[in-house]
Amino acid sequence: MTNPTRTRIPLPRRIRPLAGLAAAGLLAVTGCSATSTGAENSAAPADAVIDNCGTEVDTAAAPERIVTIKSTSTELLIALGLADRVIGSAFQDGPVPEEWAAAAADIPVISDFAPSQEAVLELEPDFVFAGWESMLTAEAAGDRASLAGLGIGTYVAPSACKESGYQPEKLTFDEVFAQIAEAGRVFHAQEAAADLVAEQRSALEAIESDDRGMSALWYSSGTDTPYVGAGIGAPQMMMERLGLTNVAADVADTWSPLGWEAIIDADPDVIVLVDASWNTAASKIELLESNPATAALGAVQSSRYLVVPFAAGEAGVRNVSATANLAQQLAAVDVE
Repeated sequence: MTNPTRTRIPLPRRIRPLAGLAAAGLLAVTGCSATSTGAENSAAPADAVIDNCGTEVDTAAAPERIVTIKSTSTELLIALGLADRVIGSAFQDGPVPEEWAAAAADIPVISDFAPSQEAVLELEPDFVFAGWESMLTAEAAGDRASLAGLGIGTYVAPSACKESGYQPEKLTFDEVFAQIAEAGRVFHAQEAAADLVAEQRSALEAIESDDRGMSALWYSSGTDTPYVGAGIGAPQMMMERLGLTNVAADVADTWSPLGWEAIIDADPDVIVLVDASWNTAASKIELLESNPATAALGAVQSSRYLVVPFAAGEAGVRNVSATANLAQQLAAVDVE
């Protein structure tokens, strides 16, 4: 499996007048009037384009026929009340939270993995919202320039931008909230986005950090060499809020391989296990407990595990609720 998360946030965004749109070669597509709650409560944003991962995105017209790729993008639009605009989704990382399940059930799934451009175009979308930048390539849904030439707008979660100059030194919850606000602007749901951010800020403030000074490993995948949450991405952000010290905090990346030797030397107090259908938390526990070297770790011997769904560990609308859930799990952990 390739790098599961490329969590990057742009530096302060460059906004240009709409007149620059023609030079950029992007086409705005105007659809029918919106019927979703998020759209009804928001005025159209100022006539401008947003610099999104180095591609200019027109915000003048509200997208009406949206294809989402990755759970983070699908769930954000559902949370903004825009599910009725999503005509297809792809590459979902697992079931959505119960509060959004009914809305998600009405969205057709066009592919369990990266969708082909043919599958996307068959739906006749006017916009594609991708959680990973790698989903907008010729090998997947189509590269952004080609889609623009067909009158299809594109947007990538800012936390996933890869280009130089778009990755912050370290992801913060403020950056996540700014990403939600920007999505509100792109999809003409500013009031819904503002309400969602306010709700999430309040929930974040209510989380109590653990004061026991424990260390933690965020174990995502891998057997021969584990793939872990490193020092600048969503796992680091969440562990810091929990009061945990990431054993891979000095690795200047969002996700990174980390040798078993380093993990054994660190002997983390708790291990956060990412639960995914293709690599379950149970399978990781089995691996940890079957290897004599890792079986000697204190966290393994005492079953000091925390579990988080894969999609909740990527920068997005689930981070706050996942952190709150992890805080509850952590409070139940007994460390001698």
